[in-house]
Order: sequence, then C-alpha cells, then structure tokens
Amino acid sequence: MLQRAGRTGEASLMNNLNKPPFPSPKRSWYMVALLTLAYFISYIDRTVIGLLVGPIQADLGVTDSQMGLLLGLAFGIFYATMGLPLGWLADRTRRVSIVSCAIALWSAATALCGLASNYLHLFLLRMSVGVGEAALSPCTMSMVADSFPKEKRGKAIAVYSMALSLGTATAYYAIGALLAALRGVEVLDWPLVGAIRPWQAVFIIVGVPGLLLALAMLTVREPVRRDLKQGTSSAPWLMFRYLFSNWKTYLTFVLPFCLMTTVAYTHFWMPEMFVRTWGMEAPEFAKTKAIVTLVCAPATVFSAGALSDYLVRRGQDNAPLAIAVAGTFLFVPTGFLIGLMPGTTSAFIVLGMSLVGIATTTATGLTALLMITPPQFRGQISAVYYMAISITGLTLGPSTVGWLSDWFNEGTGFAGFDAFLESVFPGVTGLKGLALAFASVPLIYGSIVLLLAPVTLRCFRRELARIGEN
Repeated sequence: MLQRAGRTGEASLMNNLNKPPFPSPKRSWYMVALLTLAYFISYIDRTVIGLLVGPIQADLGVTDSQMGLLLGLAFGIFYATMGLPLGWLADRTRRVSIVSCAIALWSAATALCGLASNYLHLFLLRMSVGVGEAALSPCTMSMVADSFPKEKRGKAIAVYSMALSLGTATAYYAIGALLAALRGVEVLDWPLVGAIRPWQAVFIIVGVPGLLLALAMLTVREPVRRDLKQGTSSAPWLMFRYLFSNWKTYLTFVLPFCLMTTVAYTHFWMPEMFVRTWGMEAPEFAKTKAIVTLVCAPATVFSAGALSDYLVRRGQDNAPLAIAVAGTFLFVPTGFLIGLMPGTTSAFIVLGMSLVGIATTTATGLTALLMITPPQFRGQISAVYYMAISITGLTLGPSTVGWLSDWFNEGTGFAGFDAFLESVFPGVTGLKGLALAFASVPLIYGSIVLLLAPVTLRCFRRELARIGEN
C-alpha cells in the first residue's frame, strides 16, 4: 500500500513538473489589458444605439416594437449563434488571431451603421456587429485560464469585466458630449462620406478606433494550453455529451444568468425612458449616467473579484457563485424601482444601487463557470453560456420593454396598473408607458432568479465536491 502511495505521489509530482509554467505576470497582464480594452470598445459599439433611439426613430420612422428588435434581436441573433462555432475554434486554433479579426469586423460594421439609409440596412449591420463580438469572451476566458492559476483568475476576470461598466460610462459621457456639440445641426457634409445626419456621424466616430486595436492585438503572444490530459479531445459532440451528462448543474447555473441578463439589457431603453418620463435631454442624461456608472461599477467589480480570490485561497471554492448570487438580491428590486421614482435625482440614486448589484454579479459569475468546466471545453462552454444569455437577454429584454411600451401607450394594458402603482408609491403620477414597461421586466424575470438562487448554489457545491473527489 505504501509502495502504491509512493508511486502515486511520484506520478503527481512528475505531472506537475511536466506542466508548462504560466506566462510571466507582465505578459499575462499585458494580454488582459488589451482584451479589456477590446471589451471596453465592444461595449461602446454595442450600446451606442441606445442613445440614438429618438433620432433614428424620427429619421427612419420605426415604432417602439421595431426599435426593440433593433436594440436586441438584430445584435443578439448572431452574437448568440456564432459564439459556439467561434468557441470551438478558440479550443483548437490561435485565439489571438480570432480576436484580432473579430475586433476588425465589429468595428467596421459599427462605422458602416453611419451610412445606413433605412431600417433594413441598420438591422443587417447590427447583426454583423454581433458576429464580431461573439468571438471575444469565449477566447478571453480560454486565454485567461491558460495564463493564471485558479486562485488568481478572479482578479483577472474582474479587471476584464470592469470594461463593461467603463465602456458604458465612456459611451454615455463621450456620446452625450457629441450629441450636445451636434445639437441643432441638421446635416453634416463629410469628405468621402457626403451628407449625413448627426446620429450617423456618431456611429462612424465610435467605430473607427477599433480598427487600430485589431492591429495592436496581434502583438499578444498566444498562451500555451494547459491542463489538457493526453488523449483528450475538444470535439463539439464530446462537449455536448459532457453538458448533457451534467445537465442539472449547467441548467441551474445558466438559467438564472439568462434571466439576470434579460433584466440588465433593458438598460438599452433607459436614455429614452428618462427623456419621455421626466423630460430630461439625452446629452444631460448621458453625462449623469456616465458619472453614476463610474462611481458605482468599476470599484465594485474589482472588489468582488478580489474578494472571490481571497475566499478561494482559503478553500471556499463556492465563493465566486455565492458573490454573484448576492448581487442579484440588490439589482433585481432596484431595477424594478428605477422608472417608478418621482424624479431624476431619486431615479439616479436607485440606478446606482442597481449598478452595484449588476457589477457584483458580472465580476464573479464567469470565474465560477471556469471552476466547473474541463480545460478542453472552456472556449466552447463559455460560448454556449454566452449564446444562452444572449438569446434570452438581448431578445427578451429590449423587445419585452418595446412590446409592453406600445401596449401601455395604446391604453390596452394601462387601466388599473398606473393607479395601483400610485397607491404603492405615493407621488408617482402620470407614469408613461415606457416607464411601466421598464419596471415590468425585473418584476417578471427577476423574481424567478431570486427563487432559483438556493437551487443554483446547491447544485454548484455538489459539482465542486464531485470534481474534488475525481
């Protein structure tokens, strides 16, 4: 028995010695910095359209329901479905090249949105933005896992996730300043482009910088793939077999994040809601939203990631998911309340609280996913995860708000509901249909997330225990 234990220990030692060393911290963090910048730019390109709802509707003559499809489905349909084949490529080929090409594609498509002359053109270009952005996070998760040990991944992923809030803040502030500068301008005449409207100019200005980043990404050295057992395969059918054999763990993990994303993506409608509900001008909203986001979100993301690493180092491997779940108990109720506030000041205060909850959830959710996913499937399962949350979040979130807004504005669904809300929230009078629709999504989908939280945590702990035994 002692002899067998000795052989086992020797085999374990040899296995560790044969593993390639992690890249130097300098090289790893340089990679994270460029990936974070890419995510930062991607989120600006993704969200810029939310600040241009009014001008686009005025020029192209589209309804709230149609705009909801443009905000969500147009981007989400390929962002979701292309993630899986791109994740498969990420598990088999050079990830740095994939990311570079992806950045070039979505940046060019964003700039070309500035040349769109009708709803169909804009819809198709938004689909192209989705194709490009679909490659980024699956490749990032795979590269981070190969560049950092598990007790240091939380901080790296938190830094990457900070780009979401920083990108949102920058988008709102910079685009708000652009809109303010272009206020009163009807048409711009640019060389090579010709006569364009101000909203078209914004798309071009936002899209072009990403083309430079696509070139810079090629300076990153491809990380060596780690922890792959000899003879393992990343074939898609094996990945799906693994998912189905562990369906309860992944279903209870992914479903709540799908519904959380649905609530988060209603924020595409937030600029227009502030304009319609409180008469706030879009540039003023954009700058205020940027400040609130910068104050509340980046520090929360980094702190949550650091706390996750601290707890994992002390043996609490369930900490990443527990922290993410805690965030939902803040952002779901506050998300419901934003549009029901009596004025913009109170609405921004509640929005800040909601952003803290969203930042907490996004900071550690992906860290938890990597902990239960085999190395050879990380790119593909990350892609499946993004496909699931994108299909639900980008289609249900903005579209549900658009449909409900038209429904409430037509008076069909308004009777009695406004009076009920006024009785619960004194001082809230004359609510617009868009504000009611915005409040409805967290109430509908967010409640399910809160009910599923105990089940999600229990299944995650069980899977961690199973992995530990094996």
